[in-house]
Amino acid sequence: MDRYSKNAIMLVVDSHYKYIKKEVVKRMAIASHSVIIPAPVENVWEYVSQIENWAVMVPAYKEHEQIDEQKSVWTFEGNIKGFKKAVKMELNITEFHEPTMIRFELKGLTDNFTGSGQFTADETAGQTTMKGTVEVNAGGLTGAVLTPVIKMVLPKVTTRLTEKIARQVKQEKLSVR
Repeated sequence: MDRYSKNAIMLVVDSHYKYIKKEVVKRMAIASHSVIIPAPVENVWEYVSQIENWAVMVPAYKEHEQIDEQKSVWTFEGNIKGFKKAVKMELNITEFHEPTMIRFELKGLTDNFTGSGQFTADETAGQTTMKGTVEVNAGGLTGAVLTPVIKMVLPKVTTRLTEKIARQVKQEKLSVR
């Protein structure tokens, strides 16, 4: 092979690598939602630090099993374009920073996906800004099919979950008075 042929091959490989890189980025879905809660950060933490409190609030929730303090398995069931689908995933709490942050990782057990997320809380003048963020990356052959669905659903799920938690914290604050 002469030096021009080697360069051509390297360009093709480099070009292919960039394509793969772009494809991986396209398969990732990220959603985030913030809400202001008229409650101290400790009240928000008291609620959010208990996984079982917010597991039941995730849209399409069916059930969950608490494996240990950090790990749980969640099952969701929903209809996607007329097809009934059950999805099982493992949620593993990776960081607790009381009272401002909880980080977690997600792993699909019935479908090929991974992800992560966090809840953060910041108190200012007796009010807490809580932000929920979730990132999901679908892999494998089904990734191309799952990604558009995940990108469509994830923002709605993240917003609904964050809003439901905020309403619950507000209600508990009112019932304590």
